[in-house]
Order: sequence, then C-alpha cells, then structure tokens
Amino acid sequence: MGQFYSGEINVINKLLVRFALIWVLFSIMIAGCQPNSIQSTTKVETIATETTLKIVVIPVLDALPMYVAQKEGLFKSRGLNVEFIPVASGAERDQLIASGQADGMLNELLSTILFNKERIQVQVVRYARAATSDSPLFKILASAKSGITKPEQLKDVEIGISEGTIIAYITDRLLQKSGLKPSEIKTIGVPKIPERLSLLNSGQLKAAVLPDPTSSLAIQQGAVAIMDDTLSPELSFSTLSFRKQVIDEHPTAIKAFVAAIEEATRMINEDMTQIKWIPVLSDLKLVPAPLLKTYKIPKFVTAGVPSQTQFLDVLDWGKGKGIIKTDISYQDSVNPSFLP
Repeated sequence: MGQFYSGEINVINKLLVRFALIWVLFSIMIAGCQPNSIQSTTKVETIATETTLKIVVIPVLDALPMYVAQKEGLFKSRGLNVEFIPVASGAERDQLIASGQADGMLNELLSTILFNKERIQVQVVRYARAATSDSPLFKILASAKSGITKPEQLKDVEIGISEGTIIAYITDRLLQKSGLKPSEIKTIGVPKIPERLSLLNSGQLKAAVLPDPTSSLAIQQGAVAIMDDTLSPELSFSTLSFRKQVIDEHPTAIKAFVAAIEEATRMINEDMTQIKWIPVLSDLKLVPAPLLKTYKIPKFVTAGVPSQTQFLDVLDWGKGKGIIKTDISYQDSVNPSFLP
C-alpha cells in the first residue's frame, strides 16, 4: 500500500514536471512575441524621428524661421534631419514637388490648389508668414522712369509678376480694390525675383510686384511704391506644405518639423535686437546687402493655418482666371492637425 502510494506520487510528480516544462515553453513563446511587438513599435518611432525631410525654398524672408530652426539645432533636437533645396522661382519649386524630389515647400494657397486640381497631392500644415496692417509681404511698384504714381495709372500697363502664385492673386485683388476692372489689369510673367527687380530698375518693366524686403531695395533704388497688401492683410500670406504621401508616411516627422518652426518663430519674435539673425539674412540673401544694417525683421505669424474663407477666395479667383475648373476641398487641402 505504501509502495503503491509512493509510486502514485512519483507519477503525479512527473506529470507536474512535464506540465511545468510545457508552461515554461509556452511562456517563452509568449515572451518571444512581446519583444518583437516592442521592437516593431520602436522601429516605427525611430524611422519617424530619423526621417530626412527635403524642403524646397525660394529666396524670400518667409523662409527665415526654417533657417533659424536649422541653425539653432531645433530640428536635430527633435531627431529630425532637414535638407533645404534652394530654387529661384515658384515654377522650379513646384516641379521638384511634382516629381517627388522634395517632400515639402514654402508656397502659397494657389500653388496647393493647383496641385490638388485632380487629386489631393499637397496639404498646407502651417502659415509661413502673413501680412499685417503695418508689415507688408508684397508691394506694387512703378519704375522711376514710368511717371506712374497712382493705382489708376496702371490701367492696361503690363505689370511684372510671378504667374500662378500668390503674387498674381494679390495683384488682381489689390488693383480691383483700387477701382480697376479685371479687364484693365495686365500682367506679364517674370518668375525670378532678381530679374524682375532688374527690369523694373531699367524701365523695361513699367511696373512690378515684389516681395518684402526686395521691394524696399527697389524703392531705395528709385522705384515708386504704388500700393501694398497692408491695405488688405487678410489676402496676403505664405504657407508651409507637404506632399500628402509624406504626411501619411511620416506624421511624427511633420509634427516635429512644425514644432521646431514654432519655437524658431518665438525666438525671432522675442529677439528685439535681431543682431543674431543678420548672418543668416546675409548668407542666404534673404535681405539685400544694402538693407542689412537698417532692415527691421517683421513679426512672424504664430501657429495657424489659412481659414476656409481665405481658401475659397483664392479658389474663386482661380476659377475666374480659368486656371481652375472644379471645386477643391478645403478640408483635404489644409491640415491643421500638426499645429501645437
């Protein structure tokens, strides 16, 4: 009886050992799955934070917060690598985006709308710069040799602009507000800013629209200021936009980019002396050399995106010009989800 009882215990012990071994193996298998899951999540986060974003920039002051963010290590501190691709015109910029050679850009609503005519390719994620009642983005100027001093004298005069950009839109809207009819407004495409300035100074262009601060240089060199967008600042702003594919694949990187721009904007706006940014303005030719000692950097717009009203006005203008045939969704073209 004792031997039988002892043997029964041995059998039970063996069963318990086997059960324990099976449980251990099962636990190892489960544990083996968990590290893979954690590793996968970590990998996604690493890719997001180590993403390189290629940004196309035109030579305008609006790009300053991006360059400040680069100089101050604000991208790098967020695990982000940003490469800038300088171009001379909006047309060159749009070609790089369309071909997928760049991820994001400094642009304007009209550019985004034109990209999205047939399918959503680009989304605005933030304002870049905006006009205010005392700080213009664009000025309509007349050549010193033209004799033009008033908006009404621009009737049927060819005005040098960059076609298919906010400049074309602003030119029409401002001159219409001054009383000119759409049929009385004539423009000619001169996409590169330095060339537009040169033609204006030489008198080959009687009038032109130039961005600040190049417009200030033109006035210093003799051009006559006719009007600017401080009259209707709600019309004038630039944007930061990305290809939709990049946004979908790297949302963490886009959020880090926008956060860095916000911090850089705060640094610029709070620096009353502005001396720190002179090398950036000079090296990147964001402010013409003759203006560097006297030019005052305007306040940059803080976190925000264009409103639906602003979007629809640009869309209506494009339809009126015949360059846009269909309605385009504001919600699909403007993405505020990355704002801090």
